Amino acid sequence: MDRIELVVRDDERKKRLEDLLFDRFGGLSKMYLRALVRDGKCEVNGRFENVGYRLSPNDYVEIELDLSRENSMRPQELPLDILFEDQQLIVINKPTEMLVHPTNRDKSGTLLNALSYHFNKRSGLDNGEVIRPGLVHRLDKGTSGVMVIAKTARAHRSLSAQFQKKYVEKRYLALVAGIVREDVGEVDDPIGRFAEEKRWNVKHGGKPALTKYRVRERFARTTLLELEPITGRTNQLRIHSAHIGHPIVGDTARGGMDFVRLCLHAFRLSFWHPVTKEALTFESGVPESFGIAVSANGLT
Repeated sequence: MDRIELVVRDDERKKRLEDLLFDRFGGLSKMYLRALVRDGKCEVNGRFENVGYRLSPNDYVEIELDLSRENSMRPQELPLDILFEDQQLIVINKPTEMLVHPTNRDKSGTLLNALSYHFNKRSGLDNGEVIRPGLVHRLDKGTSGVMVIAKTARAHRSLSAQFQKKYVEKRYLALVAGIVREDVGEVDDPIGRFAEEKRWNVKHGGKPALTKYRVRERFARTTLLELEPITGRTNQLRIHSAHIGHPIVGDTARGGMDFVRLCLHAFRLSFWHPVTKEALTFESGVPESFGIAVSANGLT
């Protein structure tokens, strides 16, 4: 453990304690830093304060932490498909098979590694601060599509609140097995975890889960659906698609046709800008691989 001493600058006036720590220790997880404050490992002018404490210039902050944990935000130069970026946030089109954040097994090649490089190394920041990619939602490794990531604490709080209050509109495209007969419909079945199988599925007594769908195009043996998850349960779109007898192509664990990728794509994301309050909508078209999936499997 290292004991670090910090002095609050004039331009950090009224900054929350947690935001100061996030800015100064960009390679450490927010959960870890909050836990240090909660567990009495951080003092402000010799007193224990909560994470929301508003700082003043020349406040003296002491914190005891483990800097060896600073690896989850390790910068790595990787290509990014950027749809929009300003001082508050960035919107990207995530490729399939890219993890959003490092895990105990995979510590590189993730979206956070790429964003850490893009925000800091590429920009050549030299003031000692780090721009932290602030996750407010996630896409599974196999799911491609539009994501928004906060660049400031203010943007992170605003976007997180929008997701929690369901102000954000999310739409997905899914290539599913079989011909979906109804042009529109919904799946309203609870989802829960089966401990013995270590997997999530439709489960009596599980948490409510609702997915709306609309047919975009029918092929000989598959259907392109537009999906709207009204709730946000784990693996909801894959589970609900399989539950109605139309598993997503590539989702072999739930009976889907074998393919090089999961044919699930987040194609539209709408939200309010955290500062300007402007309504923003970003879209990414149908991936070329969906068409390859149709033709390669003789599904046209």
